[in-house]
Amino acid sequence: MGSFQLEDFVAGWIGGAASVIVGHPLDTVKARLQAGSGYGSTLSCIRTVYRRESVFGFFKGMSFPLASIAVYNSVVFGVFSNTQRFLSHHRCREPEAGPPHVLSDLLLASMVAGMVSVGLGAPVDLIKIRLQMQTQPFQEANLGLKPRVAALGEQPAYQGPVHCFATIVRTEGLVGLYRGASAMLLRDIPGYCLYFIPYVFLSDWITPEACAGPSPCAVWLAGGMAGAISWGTATPMDVMKSRLQADGVYVNKYRGVLDCIFQSYQKEGLKVFFRGITVNAVRGFPMSAAMFLGYELSLQAIRGDHVGTSP
Repeated sequence: MGSFQLEDFVAGWIGGAASVIVGHPLDTVKARLQAGSGYGSTLSCIRTVYRRESVFGFFKGMSFPLASIAVYNSVVFGVFSNTQRFLSHHRCREPEAGPPHVLSDLLLASMVAGMVSVGLGAPVDLIKIRLQMQTQPFQEANLGLKPRVAALGEQPAYQGPVHCFATIVRTEGLVGLYRGASAMLLRDIPGYCLYFIPYVFLSDWITPEACAGPSPCAVWLAGGMAGAISWGTATPMDVMKSRLQADGVYVNKYRGVLDCIFQSYQKEGLKVFFRGITVNAVRGFPMSAAMFLGYELSLQAIRGDHVGTSP
């Protein structure tokens, strides 16, 4: 149908909450590997976080994403689904007469979802990264960089998401909430194309022609594979985004995304752009599997369907 449908937003909210709960521990590890220092590998990072902060260290900064990323995913999935539906209806007044999924429709809908995601998600991601990174040992006091706090000590820079939000607005202004947004835009527009398009075609390919829609197993597998593909390929710009957003907890090192790319390459070489690629791909599978499964099952429950649907 070409009409606007609210249930896509509701199902996206439920799927988003499921993905945050499943993926946040590895998201913390990813952020530490990309923007932190002193971690030799993924396993070393996991051991270090557990030793220093116990199991709760992996869930640091989760309350804000859980409350907000569910809304963020709701909007992303709702925008994608309704945009694709609008394009399909506009292209063919009787959608059943044409192919169910057209690549150009999926591509444009994914790009629109990616742009919307940055507008909503940049402040959420910034606060999450700052909360995840503030326990990182401060090792740059002697590099001639401008400190953001007078006494580092053991006192964390932020007491929670609300304090973090208020501190960023007070010290950096409203524009500070969108630090790293340019890198996020370069990550999310192609990232969502490599998220939704593989999911749609993989779920169609896995599902037998006799079935009206993908089974929960097909949704789980296609969603997980799409997430691994999307997050794996998005890693270079994800590294830059993480560094730009973590920048400012204690010091300001980067003047923008190009300066971040240049400094990172100059100091660490080409390998810096692939830091955390393993944990990104591994984390992408369960997060996206939970996201799409939560979305599809919720959509079925809302619509009273007994078969799978596609976004």
